[in-house]
Amino acid sequence: MAMIEIRNLSKRYENGKLVLDNINLVINDREFIVIQGPSGVGKTSLIRLIAGLEPITSGEIYFDHQLVNDLLPSERGIAMVFQSDALFPNLSVYDNIAFGLADLYNKNEVKKHIDEIAELLEIKELIDRKPRQLSAGQQQRVALGRAMIRKASLYLMDEPLSSLDNKLKNEMCKLILKIHKKMEATTIYVTHDENEARYLADRIVVINDNKIDAIIDNRSSK
Repeated sequence: MAMIEIRNLSKRYENGKLVLDNINLVINDREFIVIQGPSGVGKTSLIRLIAGLEPITSGEIYFDHQLVNDLLPSERGIAMVFQSDALFPNLSVYDNIAFGLADLYNKNEVKKHIDEIAELLEIKELIDRKPRQLSAGQQQRVALGRAMIRKASLYLMDEPLSSLDNKLKNEMCKLILKIHKKMEATTIYVTHDENEARYLADRIVVINDNKIDAIIDNRSSK
C-alpha cells in the first residue's frame, strides 16, 4: 500500500535557484501518476524528493500518513528506474537483476523470483548475456526487472523510455502498464512526452514554471 501526500513542497538549491514552488498533491494507492512538462520545470527534482535522494527546502511528504522527510531512500519502500539504465556491464542479465538481493532471499528464492520476472518481461532467453549484447529496449527491460525484484509499494520512473525510438516506446509502454497491474503498486512516472502521458496515466500532473499547472483525469481515455 502506498498513498502519497505532498504538502506545500518547495525546493531551492544552494545557488538560489527555485525548482519547485509550493507543490500540493495526493496520489492514491495503486494509482499510475504521470508528471508531465517541458525540460527544466522540476519534474525530476520532484521524484528525487519523494525518493529521499535530495533534502527538502520546505514542506512535507507523507507515505500512508507517515511523515518521511527524514527517512533514507532505503527506508521508504521504493524502487526507481532512471533515464539511464545504469546496468553493470561486467554482470549478466541474471546478476544485474539479482544484485543486492543476497540479504533478502536465499539462492533458490532469488532464482524463483528472477524466473517469474524474466518471463513477464520476455527476457528469459537473455538471462546469461551481458548488457553489451543487448539492444536498448532489452537493456531497459532488465532495468525494469531490477526494480521489480524488490516488490516495492512505490515505483518511481524518471523518463525511462526517452532514449528509445517510437516503436520501442510503444512496446515498452504496454509492458510498463502490464507491470503496474501485476505489481499492484503505486507508480509515479516522469516524461516530457504527451503521448506517453496519455497512454499510461490514470491522472496527468502538468508542471510548468516549477508549479503544478493542471491535473488531468485520464482514466476515461485509457
